[in-house]
Amino acid sequence: MCYDSNARPPDPPGERRAAAGRNLVLRCADENVYSAYLAEPTGAFTAQVLIYPDIRGLHQFYKDLALRFAEVGIRALAIDYFGRSAGVSERGDDFDFQPHVAQMDFTPFMLDVDAALNFLRSDSDAKIFIVGFCIGGTLALSSGTQDLDVAGLIPFYSGIKRKFGEGTILETAHSVKYPVLGLYGGADQGIPLEAIQTLDTELDKAGVEHKLVVYENAPHSFFDRKQTEFAQASANAWERVLNFIHTHSAPA
Repeated sequence: MCYDSNARPPDPPGERRAAAGRNLVLRCADENVYSAYLAEPTGAFTAQVLIYPDIRGLHQFYKDLALRFAEVGIRALAIDYFGRSAGVSERGDDFDFQPHVAQMDFTPFMLDVDAALNFLRSDSDAKIFIVGFCIGGTLALSSGTQDLDVAGLIPFYSGIKRKFGEGTILETAHSVKYPVLGLYGGADQGIPLEAIQTLDTELDKAGVEHKLVVYENAPHSFFDRKQTEFAQASANAWERVLNFIHTHSAPA
């Protein structure tokens, strides 16, 4: 599990403005429906992010994260993974996500992604970035091998062993099509430094702009307000994320 029920995202830097969020149910081309959460800033927004949660699916951490993005002028949509197997009802902390994770398949997941992207594009031409955490980070990179017309990929501590699509991310990263900003903890026992270095090499083969940042001594899921000892890493991660989005959403 990446974030427990007490985790909350750190605050972003700079001034924040009013924002509002609401629950949604999105419908896919194959008629699957799933839960999502939309956060919008007051007034105009400069970019949009599609948030892939961790292995628990859509829970409060990601609703809060969507609001933090909206408060700095970026519209955010966080999606759930389990509409096909668990429905769209509210889930408590006792939700057993593992059987539903086992049923996840990349092809129908991409239909869910298409529905989310279509929703974001239905009333805006602002560029879209995919931000993912843990399994969501892996899915962000795997999604980046598809023709999605997004502006960039921002995986936090993307797992390396789970297979999506045609293989693990180390096996498919050479096919990534979009700029990448990857953020990792140097003390993450599940993602060794050697794997991050291999990912960097495979992204070199893809010929896409990329930067993989490793925060020394930071663990998996360091981006958490309650982990005060890693507040500096979290603040730097926020700055890098917002700079990446600003740079890649600016007019050509």
